[in-house]
Amino acid sequence: MIVFLLVMLDLSGQSILGKWKTIHEKTGKPISIVEFYENNGKIFGKIVEILEEEHKNDLCSKCSGSEKNIPILGLDIIKDMERVGKYYKKGTIFHPVMGHRFKCRIKLLDDPDKIQVRGYLLFLYGTQYWERVKY
Repeated sequence: MIVFLLVMLDLSGQSILGKWKTIHEKTGKPISIVEFYENNGKIFGKIVEILEEEHKNDLCSKCSGSEKNIPILGLDIIKDMERVGKYYKKGTIFHPVMGHRFKCRIKLLDDPDKIQVRGYLLFLYGTQYWERVKY
């Protein structure tokens, strides 16, 4: 019982703010660095670095509206997330290559340097595990 409470207390203090390396779910290769920041009580995630040399200057050709054909570098791909226990929910994640926005859930894991990022479309979902960037 005491161990359970200590784990819960540790997770409650954990935060996703900062920089995270995105990892492709099939290849295991690092794709980009996303920086989480807070704005008006909500959490957002912006692409601050693209790790694949051939994609560093890609434009968001499949975006719509004001995001159409702007650089993917600097794009907010995660928007309006709210902390609910060990999860961040109620927001969205955008996949710039596919041009689709999905419901998003981010789960804090026991390892403070990894998070589970999941995008949902109805009952289907895709999952990635991102790693905290340490300097």
